[in-house]
Amino acid sequence: MYNSIGNPSRRSTSWAYGTREPRPVSDDDVKGWMLMNLRRKRLLSGPMVNIYVGKQKRHWALHRNLLCHTSEHLASELLTEKSTPALGISSKKRTLNGNIDGLATDDGNLELPDLDPTGFELFVKWLYQGRIDDVSTFSSDQQKYEYAVACHKLHLLCERFEMPYLKNIAIDQYRKGLSETGLVPDAEEISQIYRQSPPNSHFRKLMIKIAARQLMDPESDKDAETYRMCFQDSPDFAIELFNTIKGESGGILFDDPTEIIDCEYHDHDGGVNCHFKGKAKVQGK
Repeated sequence: MYNSIGNPSRRSTSWAYGTREPRPVSDDDVKGWMLMNLRRKRLLSGPMVNIYVGKQKRHWALHRNLLCHTSEHLASELLTEKSTPALGISSKKRTLNGNIDGLATDDGNLELPDLDPTGFELFVKWLYQGRIDDVSTFSSDQQKYEYAVACHKLHLLCERFEMPYLKNIAIDQYRKGLSETGLVPDAEEISQIYRQSPPNSHFRKLMIKIAARQLMDPESDKDAETYRMCFQDSPDFAIELFNTIKGESGGILFDDPTEIIDCEYHDHDGGVNCHFKGKAKVQGK
């Protein structure tokens, strides 16, 4: 329990057995609270970093200490060699001029032109609030799908900044949004997501499985032609798709096409075996 000025009271509530029996707050509880408070104050202090996201350079000003605490990749961008050990963060990715991937500018700003502002906005929410919204809280299917798309952009950001915990949350929200709306990306969107995702990405795997399920659904009107764009954009998509269909279908064996049991591969109209029909029909007559 905490009183109105943010200090711990000397009584606490135990819920271990479903009761409200108060227990004394130990000195360890107080020390833990004080350490957490000091840590939060430290993370929300110090210099701010101007960050420009996307082609339109949407601007955020965020606490450098908080960014560096969240991601070692960001720390390698933003911290000097002198300040790095103070936060206990490795600087192994830094180059001689302090920049990596050309992101950090000489004046300490951060430019992320290839990231999407909608995904970065979710990152900022999680950075300062420790959470992002659940897709179920949105009322319409359109809102849910748009939020799912934003979670994909967040997932790309997490891949870039090496944040697996938030990355897992993002892909779960994406899948949940699609499941609740009954909507899936079309071929153009699938192709774009597949190409944007790094090799072995779970989003690549997800796009492949969505396409495979559409093709194998007997009630769907989708066929291979539907995904021609995906095949053209990335031959690997076709390879992964057919391997997934084979694996998910249980390896169904087709009839042997070399067995001569009918005239399936002959140039004539259907009917009795042509070996017993005399001369073959001349094409064009």
